[in-house]
Amino acid sequence: MLTSKLKKGDEIRVIAPSYSLSAVWEEKYHKALHFLEQQGFKVTFSEHSREINEERSSSIASRVEDIHTAFLDDDVKMVITAIGGFNVNQILEHINYEIIKSHPKILCGYSDITALLHAVYAKTGLITYHGAHFSTFGFDEEAEYTQKAFFDCLMKQDSLTLKPSQTAKEYTVIRHGSCEGTIIGGNLCTLNLLQGTQFMPQADGIVLFLEDDNIMGDYFVREFDRNFQSLLHAYGIDRIKGVVFGRFDESCKMNTDVVRRIIADKLPNNIPVLFGVDFGHVFPMITFPIGGRVSVKTDSEPRIEISLH
Repeated sequence: MLTSKLKKGDEIRVIAPSYSLSAVWEEKYHKALHFLEQQGFKVTFSEHSREINEERSSSIASRVEDIHTAFLDDDVKMVITAIGGFNVNQILEHINYEIIKSHPKILCGYSDITALLHAVYAKTGLITYHGAHFSTFGFDEEAEYTQKAFFDCLMKQDSLTLKPSQTAKEYTVIRHGSCEGTIIGGNLCTLNLLQGTQFMPQADGIVLFLEDDNIMGDYFVREFDRNFQSLLHAYGIDRIKGVVFGRFDESCKMNTDVVRRIIADKLPNNIPVLFGVDFGHVFPMITFPIGGRVSVKTDSEPRIEISLH
């Protein structure tokens, strides 16, 4: 299920279902607000978005109420998260998904929000978006790329062909092949929290888009490796048609050789695997649809085309 495209003049509601809006630096907050308003959007904030507790979050009841209120408000056309965090999975069983299904809107965020994006898609069939938080628009690193990718994905009607940023330079082909399928993915360790629950989307012909943040220090590669294996177990190798890895912080020590080792005995040789695509916990970043359709080809040069209809 697709909702209406974003248009200039639309109201965007900022919610904080993980960390509080109060955790966003004031400078980034004002810069992000100024940017979105300059683009012609009306930006509003959920009632409890600045509520904050010892965990830098807010109560489950407050976070759920803000989600329900945002989706019930017919003036709101898009719901965007303030920032990521660690605990959005606390609220998943308390959400009334019938409200979301009956009042579909664009929902966008990344990192910990990966769990919410997939839960909404699994429970309602609504395509959600892995991409910029509200706070993302307060950062300068190749900001024009992030901004264009965001609006292209949410406002265009047809399809989107991904192009590497100046930072990424190019996408690296780990294994050649071509495929079409449904996008599942985002933050790997967060997505794995949904395994065995009603909130894990089921699909055939999956193209995984995967990234992660370094919260494990020197153990990051080992942790990513076993999390990746766990996700393959959850879905089954035969349902995976392609894998697209994002970009990683330098401290993660993820490079082409490491990725080749990680996938070596886990994936068939005939499915495309790309590395270094512009999404993850680094800037700049693309926005892409969870549950959307994608085509991946690596013949003459890597090509990723996402359907937006």
